[in-house]
Amino acid sequence: MHEKWKTLKRQFEWNKYLLLLALPGVIYFIIFHYIPMYGVTIAFKDYSPRFGILGSPWIGFRFFQQFFNSIYFGRLVRNTLLLNIYNLLWGFPAPIILALILNEFRKSFFKSFVQTVSYLPHFVSTVVVVGIMLNFLSPNDGLLNRLLTGYGFPQVNLMSDIRWFRTLYVGSGIWQTCGWNSIIYLAALSGINPELYESAEIDGAGRWKQMVYITLPSILPTIMILFILNMGRLMSVGFEKILLMYSPATYEVADVISTFVYRRGILDNQFSFGSAVGLFNSVVNVMLLVITNHVSKRVNDTALW
Repeated sequence: MHEKWKTLKRQFEWNKYLLLLALPGVIYFIIFHYIPMYGVTIAFKDYSPRFGILGSPWIGFRFFQQFFNSIYFGRLVRNTLLLNIYNLLWGFPAPIILALILNEFRKSFFKSFVQTVSYLPHFVSTVVVVGIMLNFLSPNDGLLNRLLTGYGFPQVNLMSDIRWFRTLYVGSGIWQTCGWNSIIYLAALSGINPELYESAEIDGAGRWKQMVYITLPSILPTIMILFILNMGRLMSVGFEKILLMYSPATYEVADVISTFVYRRGILDNQFSFGSAVGLFNSVVNVMLLVITNHVSKRVNDTALW
């Protein structure tokens, strides 16, 4: 036991400046992420601001049962999963493909220009992005309908069409985040040993085979780590964008768990019910994260822990 403490003290001495550098981040997470976790207990209480968290009576799993028995439960889970699965199928590979394409460019000016242009949408507010979509797709004077009517086609209202909501949501998300998310893959690509490409070229491998047998295997650990993190958010959809995009006409495909929690928990002042639904969401996300991490570790020896 004494030897363990000596080893721990020695490691602390060696890494004291790195630990000091990490201290502000640790303090931030303790104050704003771990201490507020006590508030999760209101999911098991009939919370009232009058009595506070400690004074509110315990009611067990009543609000969980209400949510599971709700007529909206199936629709909410289905919409949340489908939006995230579609985003995983189309949005996750997009930055990888963009990074591979940029890596093939030999002219640095053109490469830098494409990178800059693809990064810019990340800095555009979600409100502005949805505003641009409304201006382009407005049924009255939107650019799309002006083009359609100009060529003799009837007007369309895509923003209120349930068949187009998921496509618009996922497509606008790819446009906004693809360039920014490609940065980490470009960083991984820059760490590949150039001698591998030289050896492959000497052996007669073309650009395509170099990409398949050198580039992709080299960045596979990075891809898997990000995939695991994305799986840990499979039941989470940011409600801001959906709140701006959806309408009663699209509730059938647009209403997700986070918007339901916003309406019931915040607008209807049912704080305990909203906390119960949010806790259920978080538990499922943690389970998906752990399962995906375990499978990834067994399959290709890449994992978060």
